Amino acid sequence: MSLIESARAVRENAHAPYSNFKVGAALKAASGAVYVGCNVENVAYPEGTCAEAGAIAAMVAGGDTTITEMAVIADSPKPVSPCGGCRQKIAEFAQGDVVVTLTTLDGLTLETTVAALLPGSFDADYMVRS
Repeated sequence: MSLIESARAVRENAHAPYSNFKVGAALKAASGAVYVGCNVENVAYPEGTCAEAGAIAAMVAGGDTTITEMAVIADSPKPVSPCGGCRQKIAEFAQGDVVVTLTTLDGLTLETTVAALLPGSFDADYMVRS
């Protein structure tokens, strides 16, 4: 199953009763394992989680820490993009040249990279003191 197919399948499990905007994400880790996540809304809006964050949490829980590829899908008129917070979360576990495929249920796709999604990302180099 491709990453897009995995993201499409998990999207069906999204809990989105408030926005009705279901999102699915799938990522491949350096080990070759595929991890998926879907958005989970909460009546207290800030307490929900994004699909990308869910897939990353599943990856870390599975013992992996490096993303080598990612796909995100939603029923939107153009390929869905991760929010700013998720872009930073993705950058925590992926190199800048990692491909992220953004897609719609109708098959419109946009391939981009982590660096293109989040130029100037805050990374561990900022934490090093000389």
